[in-house]
Amino acid sequence: MIVDAGPDACHWGFFDATLPPVAEVESGTEVTIRTVSGGPDMLPGEGFHVPPELHAIHAKGLPGRPGHILTGPVGVRGAKAGQVLQTDILDVALRQDWGYNVIRPLAGTLPLEFDTPTNHILPLDAETMTARMPWGADLPLAPFFGVMGVAPPPNWRRISTIEPRAHGGNLDCKELVTGTTLYLPVHADGALFSCGDGHGAQGDGEVCITAIETALEGRFRLTLRDDLPPKIRAETPMHWITLATHPSLDRCVEDATRDMIDLIVAAKGLTREEAYMLCSLAGDLHVTQTVNGHKGIHMMLAKTHLA
Repeated sequence: MIVDAGPDACHWGFFDATLPPVAEVESGTEVTIRTVSGGPDMLPGEGFHVPPELHAIHAKGLPGRPGHILTGPVGVRGAKAGQVLQTDILDVALRQDWGYNVIRPLAGTLPLEFDTPTNHILPLDAETMTARMPWGADLPLAPFFGVMGVAPPPNWRRISTIEPRAHGGNLDCKELVTGTTLYLPVHADGALFSCGDGHGAQGDGEVCITAIETALEGRFRLTLRDDLPPKIRAETPMHWITLATHPSLDRCVEDATRDMIDLIVAAKGLTREEAYMLCSLAGDLHVTQTVNGHKGIHMMLAKTHLA
């Protein structure tokens, strides 16, 4: 199944459990989702490919709140609150030959130090998988979706896409590339998976508030799980990852560490004290992002320690 971006398949700036699915699949189905990014003020000049559906989305009108253009939601038949949606990221590909990076006053990790708005259009080369930087250097690309999430709890009503929360959303974790699996707790019937905020490349932290923002195509396999705790986790071929979000980075550190302890105890049968020791000796804490209101920390632990 392919879900194309467009005015009837995208929602801009919000998650909402009452939003009807644009497509429905059975658990275990592969689905390809195409996304776009940015408002009219982010468009490049002549000579670049702009997906026509981006113009159509702009023509429909700008949102009443800031946020991301997301494609979806895709419903998974039979999904119920309390389950976990295993989201296998099978492939992520570029859809255009440019991205943009923006600095906005009063935003980012240093909100009071950069008073001049800037917007750089960065050419992307799909053959070399590099971006040309304004100073002439080439930056390797590692595309991933900044936003992948399910519907939030229904009693939250409509919420912004900016803050990552218990539904996932704007996690901005650069480890979520092709070959990674993201586990998302289900909060509403159908799960209602959406994605967007395509990134060509991003550093841990995303400090200036944007990555290389671009249009991506993702191929996912969406599978319901009844045997996992309702927590946001991820799995690469080499590592387990626990992810935590909160306005306080200190709280994020505590939550990501605590969840890794739980994961180790369940997988390896160690005591909590032994698992805490293993986190200290072999777990790596990373600052996921510091710019989305709710900040992020993720801990990575090599799978070899759980064999």
